Amino acid sequence: MSKTFTTADVASHNTGSDLYIIVDQDVYDLTKFQDEHPGGKKILTRVAGKDASKQFWKYHNESILKKYKGKLLVGSLDTKPKEEPKPAPAATPKAEAGTVSAEPAAGAQEEFEALEQFGDIIPYADPNWYQTYHSPYYNQTHADLRAEVREWIEEEIMPNVTEWDEAKIVPHEVYKKMGERGYLAGLMGVHYPKDLVKNTVKSVDPSKWDSFHELLLTDELSRTGSGGFVWNVIGGFGIGCPPVMKHGKPELIQRIIPGIVNGDKRICLAITEPDAGSDVANLTCEAKLTEDGKHYIVNGEKKWITNGIWCDYFTTAVRTGGEGMNGISVLLIERSLGGVSTRRMDCQGVWSSGTTYVTFEDVKVPVGNLIGKENQGFKVIMTNFNHERIGIIIQSLRFARVCYEESVKYASKRKTFGVKLINHPVLRQKLAHMAGRIEACWAWLENMVFQAERMGDTEAMLKLGGAIAGLKAQSTLTFEFCAREASQIFGGLSYSRGGQGAKVERLYRDVRAYAIPGGSEEIMLDLSMRQSMKVHQILGMKL
Repeated sequence: MSKTFTTADVASHNTGSDLYIIVDQDVYDLTKFQDEHPGGKKILTRVAGKDASKQFWKYHNESILKKYKGKLLVGSLDTKPKEEPKPAPAATPKAEAGTVSAEPAAGAQEEFEALEQFGDIIPYADPNWYQTYHSPYYNQTHADLRAEVREWIEEEIMPNVTEWDEAKIVPHEVYKKMGERGYLAGLMGVHYPKDLVKNTVKSVDPSKWDSFHELLLTDELSRTGSGGFVWNVIGGFGIGCPPVMKHGKPELIQRIIPGIVNGDKRICLAITEPDAGSDVANLTCEAKLTEDGKHYIVNGEKKWITNGIWCDYFTTAVRTGGEGMNGISVLLIERSLGGVSTRRMDCQGVWSSGTTYVTFEDVKVPVGNLIGKENQGFKVIMTNFNHERIGIIIQSLRFARVCYEESVKYASKRKTFGVKLINHPVLRQKLAHMAGRIEACWAWLENMVFQAERMGDTEAMLKLGGAIAGLKAQSTLTFEFCAREASQIFGGLSYSRGGQGAKVERLYRDVRAYAIPGGSEEIMLDLSMRQSMKVHQILGMKL
């Protein structure tokens, strides 16, 4: 018979040598389990003698309970309701073939009410929740943000994108506006840091900000059909700032983050080197600790660094130890320290993104600028990759939608042989293949974002890393496919810059900028299976 406890009973077991916790009104003795706990002892001592349900479910799933319940469960609270035997399910009449029940599941109508239609209502040109389809992921706050961002993009950004791309720069005022509108602070894969910004997002209370607001914001920015524009305003920031926010020292965060999220300063991520791209563990940029232990002296080069020519700060992967991943650290290098030089690189696409070659020569960096722990920077980099790749996925799929939408609009007015293009079955087949690939990837993306929001960084890195890598490859392949098909539909108009085919021509040039950075397709596809198989072996995969 299971032993019962009062909360006071459990509270008395609150030391390292006698440690009980409560999870969902069940009581577990973790005294001997502490050394096995992958998160270390401290996280357990914080909840010793307490109800740890919230903390447990933040990091774990039901399979963990099932795995350890047999040897760690010692009883239940006296307040836990006794389980009543479940009645046998009542037989339900089978619906006739071809019929669908008109009755929604209890509560479903209220919880997932369809939102008002928005946009041009072209099928598959927007995610279907824009078009009165039901979704469990979005509510009115998302719809309000969508309207706010789209109005700004349509009125102030769209008319200028081609000009900015040709000039290979987006005016700094636009990045500053991103800060003033509160957008930058919402793009870091963390809670909305309202205490660090002057203005929060107008249409969304910071306490309600979630990963789907970030997804939506990135998606709407990408409707511009310019990788250069998107990377200019959020490229370096979106991958360079999160490591500082999540792993930087409090004093470093307080000193530099307000200037960045308010749009006054710029930051980028500096990992890739001339001889180390996807092979991050073999980077050579070196940081040596001074004899007094107060500074690192950094020497080395970085290549293909987005936004680097304009940046004040560089979140930089450096080698502080021996060979391989265990010798890597991450430093926040400031241009003002001296010894930092940057030059623009001319590339095939994303012209206005500021792709940069960076050289560090005897840069003296205070030890307080270390992000995370010395020689443990590889974990910082790996946890950051999920966020980076999800950003690439969102952008790639919206760019694919832009190619599709532009094709539908053009095909609905262009005639060949006396017939509108849209009325040719062969062209509708092209559109169908484009839409199918986009929607399949988008459904996978929404699920990954949902999972990532409910997992801690480490769990997400382990359990989602493989899937996100696979989706990154599939999304960039989808983008490439849609760009090619759109180019075929537009013909010569997509071969010349400007005019009706401007977006398609520009996006075709941007394809490689998405297929290669963040992990090339070949590396991603291999990683997706290697990591997924390894994780599922740990979870108990049966073959």
